[in-house]
Amino acid sequence: MSPKKNARVGKRAASSGDGETERAGGKRKAAASDETGENKESSKSPASPQHCHWLMKSEPESRFENGIDVKFGIEDLKALPNQTSCWDGVRNYQARNFMRQMKEGQLAFFYHSNCKEPGIAGIMKIVKEAYVDHTQFDKKDVHYDATSKPANPKWSMVDVQYQRMMKRFVPLSELKKYHLQHRAKGGPLKDMVLFTRARLSVQPLTTEEFDFVLSLEDKQPL
Repeated sequence: MSPKKNARVGKRAASSGDGETERAGGKRKAAASDETGENKESSKSPASPQHCHWLMKSEPESRFENGIDVKFGIEDLKALPNQTSCWDGVRNYQARNFMRQMKEGQLAFFYHSNCKEPGIAGIMKIVKEAYVDHTQFDKKDVHYDATSKPANPKWSMVDVQYQRMMKRFVPLSELKKYHLQHRAKGGPLKDMVLFTRARLSVQPLTTEEFDFVLSLEDKQPL
């Protein structure tokens, strides 16, 4: 189990300047708690295709929730032992279901959310598949959930490991320009979840979307 960090990532994606309302900051990375009651289809994973690439949001700037700083940026992940952390605090059913689909070895973009310039900062790898998120039972934790019981826990988390920084930071503003272009003329980002379901702090990416975004690090900003 990865070391407990003091930072809490975005679990909810804190109403970020990129149009999210999830909170991405929860104790380390929690990606998202857009409203725990949302998507009460909940426990059942949607009958959607299996994905192999991801985008996970977290807050790189300090924000205090109940006296706890929920900051957790890619530099915080990089500084941890083995550059590994659990991604706890997700309190959105759809985001949780996506984490339950994740497989060891898959790659995810580390997305800085709820900050002056949101965007993709680096790449991490899933190193442990979904297991019970212990923070849901901790009354002192920002993401404590009194409705979740140990015999039937609601929330899961995965472990991630830092891989590398992007060669250049890819801002949301640039991704949005490509999204609008591709939506009008066709292209891999036309249906990107970052713009169609922006509130989610854990999002799937198609291989085409992942590869296209990755290619941007070698190009001049749009």
